[in-house]
Amino acid sequence: MPLVSNPTNFFCETHFVFQGNDILVGQGEVHALPEEKMLRRLLSSNVASDWFAEPEHNYSAMMLEDDAPLPADHMLIPLRQFFWECRSKEDTFKAARAHGLLRLRQSYRFCPSCGAPLMDDTEFTAKKCTACGKVLFPRIEPCIIVLVSRHDRGCEEILLARSKTVHHSGKVYSCIAGFMEQGESAEHCVMREVKEETNLTVKNIRYVGSQSWPFPDQLMLAFTAEYESGQIKIQESELKEAAWFKRDSLPPIPNPGSVAYNLITGRFNGYS
Repeated sequence: MPLVSNPTNFFCETHFVFQGNDILVGQGEVHALPEEKMLRRLLSSNVASDWFAEPEHNYSAMMLEDDAPLPADHMLIPLRQFFWECRSKEDTFKAARAHGLLRLRQSYRFCPSCGAPLMDDTEFTAKKCTACGKVLFPRIEPCIIVLVSRHDRGCEEILLARSKTVHHSGKVYSCIAGFMEQGESAEHCVMREVKEETNLTVKNIRYVGSQSWPFPDQLMLAFTAEYESGQIKIQESELKEAAWFKRDSLPPIPNPGSVAYNLITGRFNGYS
């Protein structure tokens, strides 16, 4: 379905306002989303760099300029925090989609084939070249994330690592994860990433679910796997540390709402 660009009537039920990777919420109720009148006020103040509506999913979205002042009684929180704290699967899906499409519209301005300006396609959620007609769909980057387990002396342990590359990872330990490469299957990617980052070989790889993660446009494919062989030797360019942990003595792990949290705690059920 096509997007409605720059609508003058925000007729949808749910509204998302972003500034970079942050989302605008109310200070009163628990992270209440802005109402339509707020979007109209921001639009009239000329502080929005882009906005659109997607009637098929019943939401509208707006991106604020980087230096735009915030409306009274509202605040920005990291989009990650919204995912962690929001209890509505529908709202997290829409927020991920809205943010991803705004980023698409921000980066897809000219045709990569002929250099002509792009316009919104009238049939699909895509951009279309005004000269050669090339259609560019949203880019989705598939990634794997895997929880590796082993049994040592009758006790189950899981493999967790601290990343050097994930922003704000701090002392949080998470699962092994990485981007899929051209031509490989998801299962092969699991084996390769675990081997590259920890020097371990895994077996019995099982797919358990997926989650959209718009930073900027990832699709996380979640797996479990069993340890087969090897000793931990970390890839120092990617990891600070990797180790085995018993489930009753875990280090700090990612927050609820993330696929990693659901994998580690055994609560995975999609984008919860």
